[in-house]
Amino acid sequence: MKNLKLYSELTFDLQLQSTEEVLLFSAFDIERNRLFFASSANVIYTTQIPISQGKQWRKTTIALEDELVDLEPGDCTTALDYLMEKEALIVGTTDGYLLLHTGDGKTTEVVGRVEGGVKSITPSPDGALLAVITGFGRLLVMTHDWELLYETTLEEPPEDFDVSEATGDYTFESTLSWRGDGKYLATSSKEHNSSLHRKLKIWERNSGSLHAASELKPFMGVALDWMPSGAKIAAAYDRKAEKKCPLVVFFERNGLERSSFSIDEPMDTIIEVLKWNCTSDLLAAIARCERHDAIKIWSFSNNHWYLKHEIRYSKKDGVKFMWDPTKALRLICWTLGGKITTYNFVWVTAVMENSTALVIDNSNILISPLALSLMPPPLYLFNLKFSAAVQDMAFFPQNSKSLLAVCLSSGSLCIVELPATETWEELEGKEFNIVHICSEVEFGSLRHLAWLDSHILLGISYNGSANTDQCLGTSSTEYKFSHHQGVDFYGYTLLEIELVCREDHIPGLVTSSGWDAKITNRLCLEGPVIGVSTNPVKRGSAFIQYDGGKLIEYTSNLGISRAHAELNFQKVDSDIGFSSSCPWTSVVSISEKGMLKPLPFGLDDNSRLHAGGRILCNNCSSFSFYSNSADQIMTHLILTTKQDLLFIVDVDDILYGNVEVKYQSFIRISNKNNEENKDSIFIWERGAKLVGVLNGDEAAVILQTTRGNLECIYPRKLVLASIVNALVQGRFRDALFMVRRHRIDYNVLVDCFGWQAFLQCATEFVRQVNNLSYITDFVCSIKNENVLETLYKNIISLPYMKVSEGIQTGNLKGFDTKSKVSSVLQAIRKALEEQVSESPARELCILTTLARSEPPALEESLKRIKMIREMELSGVDDHRRHSYPSTEEALKHLLWLSDSDAVYESALGLYDLNLAAIVALNSQRDPKEFLPFLKGLESMPPAILQYTVDIRLHRYESALKHVVSAGDAYYEDAMNLMRNNPELFPLGLQLFIDPSKRTEILEAWGDHLHDQKCFEDAATTYLCCSSLGKALKAYRACGHWKGVLTVAGLLKLGKEEILQLANELCEELQALGKPAEAAIIALEYCGDVPGGIGFLVSAREWEEALRIGLMHKREDLILDVKNAAVECSGVLIAEYKEGLEKIGKYLTRYLAVRQRRLLLTAKLQSEERSINDIDDETASETSSTFSGMSAYTTGTRKGSGASICSSLGSKTREMRRQKNKGGKIRAGSPGEERALVEHLKGMSLTSVAQHELKSLLGALVMIGKEETARKLQRAADNFQMSQLAAVILAEETTCSDNIDETRHTLEHYIQKVKSELPKSEAFSWQSKVLLPP
Repeated sequence: MKNLKLYSELTFDLQLQSTEEVLLFSAFDIERNRLFFASSANVIYTTQIPISQGKQWRKTTIALEDELVDLEPGDCTTALDYLMEKEALIVGTTDGYLLLHTGDGKTTEVVGRVEGGVKSITPSPDGALLAVITGFGRLLVMTHDWELLYETTLEEPPEDFDVSEATGDYTFESTLSWRGDGKYLATSSKEHNSSLHRKLKIWERNSGSLHAASELKPFMGVALDWMPSGAKIAAAYDRKAEKKCPLVVFFERNGLERSSFSIDEPMDTIIEVLKWNCTSDLLAAIARCERHDAIKIWSFSNNHWYLKHEIRYSKKDGVKFMWDPTKALRLICWTLGGKITTYNFVWVTAVMENSTALVIDNSNILISPLALSLMPPPLYLFNLKFSAAVQDMAFFPQNSKSLLAVCLSSGSLCIVELPATETWEELEGKEFNIVHICSEVEFGSLRHLAWLDSHILLGISYNGSANTDQCLGTSSTEYKFSHHQGVDFYGYTLLEIELVCREDHIPGLVTSSGWDAKITNRLCLEGPVIGVSTNPVKRGSAFIQYDGGKLIEYTSNLGISRAHAELNFQKVDSDIGFSSSCPWTSVVSISEKGMLKPLPFGLDDNSRLHAGGRILCNNCSSFSFYSNSADQIMTHLILTTKQDLLFIVDVDDILYGNVEVKYQSFIRISNKNNEENKDSIFIWERGAKLVGVLNGDEAAVILQTTRGNLECIYPRKLVLASIVNALVQGRFRDALFMVRRHRIDYNVLVDCFGWQAFLQCATEFVRQVNNLSYITDFVCSIKNENVLETLYKNIISLPYMKVSEGIQTGNLKGFDTKSKVSSVLQAIRKALEEQVSESPARELCILTTLARSEPPALEESLKRIKMIREMELSGVDDHRRHSYPSTEEALKHLLWLSDSDAVYESALGLYDLNLAAIVALNSQRDPKEFLPFLKGLESMPPAILQYTVDIRLHRYESALKHVVSAGDAYYEDAMNLMRNNPELFPLGLQLFIDPSKRTEILEAWGDHLHDQKCFEDAATTYLCCSSLGKALKAYRACGHWKGVLTVAGLLKLGKEEILQLANELCEELQALGKPAEAAIIALEYCGDVPGGIGFLVSAREWEEALRIGLMHKREDLILDVKNAAVECSGVLIAEYKEGLEKIGKYLTRYLAVRQRRLLLTAKLQSEERSINDIDDETASETSSTFSGMSAYTTGTRKGSGASICSSLGSKTREMRRQKNKGGKIRAGSPGEERALVEHLKGMSLTSVAQHELKSLLGALVMIGKEETARKLQRAADNFQMSQLAAVILAEETTCSDNIDETRHTLEHYIQKVKSELPKSEAFSWQSKVLLPP
């Protein structure tokens, strides 16, 4: 569904040497973009094809060269073509000369002569061969070195024709066309026994033998052209004998006719030339009619030939044309008098902004409202028939009616009023004849029609009137001077046309009569115009685009004077203009910070999409817009790329976001480590184009494949956006219908603004939907997951409104604010009871809300079913009974929604054995299993029945209450229940008030805690029941020596027993790694000073050990403490130095691994763009090949070496080392880089190590070893500084993409740590007096 739009044309005149001289032939130089023309005066004209770049082009003679070809008297040019291999023209003459004319050297060389004269010269597509047709009907094929390969006869001359004397009236006419690959060539010629019919012949390139021939057909002249793709050969039939118009017919290579179509012209029309464009998608022809000549352009789609454009010329012009060999949509025409025009076309979508397709086909416009049905051309709903071929049109949609302005190839202007689209179904299959406007003013051929209002039309006239008073950008004086000098402006004139309808049109009908038009403003423009787009924000305004991309805004003002015509124009800010010419342009309205603004979008010939003064996409093939609002404010941009991808772009991303990063430059990147990009859709058929969008709730994108068929897709992103928009507007019914139609997760309706907000809207939701079946589906789909954060996370962002912030806590009273499912279903259930009248369907829907709650409210459901059963048993026949389903129906519905075992157990939980039996029967349970069980329950006392059911259902709290209520006879059952379910002990203490029974419960509870190794809790529980012996064992089991000695005192143990107990505790604490606590017991309970000091030294409590020794004046013990402190300091100094070396080693390795990983990643990205990332294992393995390190230490420990004393074989030291021991770091492993960083972090000084170090420094100073303490503090400080600096360096380089060898060094970061962290808690262990000066 596309139309061929003429978006620019350039005209210039060749200054011929005489008035009688006319142009006869043309040739094209692809390499230098030159045109050659041969005239009747044997003059060859050479000129460049002008390409406008926004300059002030003048309608005057351009730079050209003319050279006279020296021929014999009476000889004249009959053929012309350009040979790229020779970089020269090949010229054929009447006398049969073949001349090679070099334009640059201005030389002409005779390369051969043929008898009968030269009729045509056609080089092969590859330039290797040259085919010449002579006047005697001979075909000569030669190489570019003029070597004749073969010669064959195309048409036998009459018997009375003397070849040597060339007498008679015989004239030979034929043409030749090569296939695109040059393997075959086609000719059309007469047969000697037929004067009216001709035959199409296919010749082989290499041998010159006849490959195939058609039957004799009434071919029209020599119109013949082989499609460059090689599929078809185009020719024309003359059907005057049948009194029918000419027929364009297509042949295959085997000479068989394939298809045809009528040109819809009078029968005396002559088709003179047929030419394909270089891409084989357009066929152009010259139709010589009685009153005019016309260039017609057809395209093929869906097995139908469409006349897409027609350009009319006067008969005296004798127009001819050629397609640009390199640009498929450029047509070059020239007249006999030397007027040369280049027409530049573009394909534009035929789908308007209201999703109505207006397809141009000759003098018809085929109208199809795609919102009603997808009808691919040639199908349509109704047809508008005009008096001539349609050239351009503009559509103005309105709610009550729509207006269509149409410019015809005859120069007429038509206005059509269409009824409201709701009534178009009544117009199906009808054809309406449209009359043109009868006006005193000649509008001519208008281009770029645009509606400014329902009564104002804007158009661009080319070669406008010379009486223009003002020219934009040129003063009146300059214009008059230039006109006086004979130089006219290029001829682009802006016309503002006022339209008035004199007749009252009947609603519901298509009308076109009664329109009057007058030109209210005529302004000469400063350069070529390539587009006009209506401003959707400002009434009576439009944007005009000049060649080059410059935009100006035109505003209509009927009362403005001509003296101030420039006031109509306003320059557009450069931030919304285009940097290059954009043949495909649209201006849409957007909302930016609450204000409506126009935003132009343009697509240039290089597939660059411009918007907002920048380039959004560099490989765009088509684009359109989607709006989910009634005022047509654009919310999404839809574009397709050359990689056959379709992207949905939010308008906010265009205005405020980084489009290139979010949409990955609009290319598909295959990356297994990243999530799938939900913004793009792969188009399943190559080359499909975007032709239209269905706005609003439809949220559809219409694509047309290269074959012509239409495909309608519903992108998830647009569908979700339309659903969110409906919810914002409170249209719950429409939103639910869209969810059902497109199979969207129902949770979107709840999660859009948060389920808390939905609770307040549940009543309105139920009221609007008013369909219990739909509500049941909705209820069954609710889940606790937020689908906007999971399932649709990458498709749509969270809604713009955060209404959940305004919800008052009081409004949620009565709901479970922690459970989405339960709260939503409770709100729906409440709304059903309020909004929907009682009915069986409503009751089933309510049961559904109960069954789908989390957890399922099965007991409440069964209570409702029980109520229905009681009404049935009562035998009352009232209207309320008929408002509920039967018990069986309700129960089966519940069983269908829930697990049958759960429903059966819930029925048992109600202690209603009859209901349980009904559930069991309907759930297909075996009566042999459940009937004996139910009968056994029926025979039990009520309390024991409830206890038994509770035990079966694992409702142990309820079971305990029931068994206690059964009396003391079941006390043992209660105790066994509590022992098997320890969580019932607190409840048991509340239920039993007998002290003896409470004591037994407490002791049983303590035994359970002791078995669970909760020794302190067990000891406390034993104390509550005065079981001191068990309490002492529990305290001792957990190493709570204070509790042990306290309970020993309560037991009134003897002195010897306490001393023995104290010694045993010292050994146990030493084994548990608590020497400091063992020292307290040894000193306070055992009186063992040497042992206590030994324990303190093991605990690295140096100052305390020295204090105790001095307190008891034990010089021998003081000396032991001094020696141990000095020895430990020496070991620590050595370990800190070793630690410094390890830090340097690990950091160097880390930087090497990181640097090589970054280099490898950059190299891979530059070599292959489709691989965005490399997996960590490959990168690590690759980087390890560059490493010179092959092994690491076997482990590390987080604790400081300050806890090590070589003279003390402490078990604590070994335990700590084993506990903090890390695994090996394998060079080249996937986690090597991360492991190195963690290893450096693990080498930090712990708080325990800092305390021990501080104590050792104080003790060294006390014993007079100040210099040793200074060395120790310096070594520890250097180690800690280096460790912190290495960690900071590693963390910063992990987040960076490059490594600076001068800045990312350990020395640089040590200075940084010294300047930033000298007063940190990490250095609180240091002594200021020991700091270096």
